[in-house]
Amino acid sequence: MKPTRASTLLGVAVVAAVAGFALDAVLASRQVPTLFLATPLGVTLALIGIADVLMARPVRRHARDGAARQRPVDPMYATRVVVLAKASSICGALFGGFALGLVLYLLTRSVLPSLGSILPNAVAVGGGLVLTVCALVAERMCVAPPGDDDDDLPRGGTTQAH
Repeated sequence: MKPTRASTLLGVAVVAAVAGFALDAVLASRQVPTLFLATPLGVTLALIGIADVLMARPVRRHARDGAARQRPVDPMYATRVVVLAKASSICGALFGGFALGLVLYLLTRSVLPSLGSILPNAVAVGGGLVLTVCALVAERMCVAPPGDDDDDLPRGGTTQAH
């Protein structure tokens, strides 16, 4: 599996920001209250990011220590952590970008809204950013270093018992 590219995350965040800005613009043009996200959303996104890193720690520890030679890392666990980290980085970019679009719409109004209107969306932007960064760190923590066995074999070679 290839690492998550920054261009993918940036593209997701930009599209989500445009969607958030456009949604608020449409709501305001129809005389409907604009959208604002709840503060616990941003906190929850940040906590999920921290959980991603905590889940990746055993994989990193196993890959770096000598214990990895005695007992291999459970490949299913490592795969699950990498897939969770990849999905979390994309979700963080999506939620953070959408909330950023909502904040940008509020800040472009002729009358500056109150802090109570901006703060929940700003917390969601921060939570999405924390989730994305933590997920990228967790994904990098699960990269296995090249093993000693890899250097002994020629490319495409296999071991044979004599």
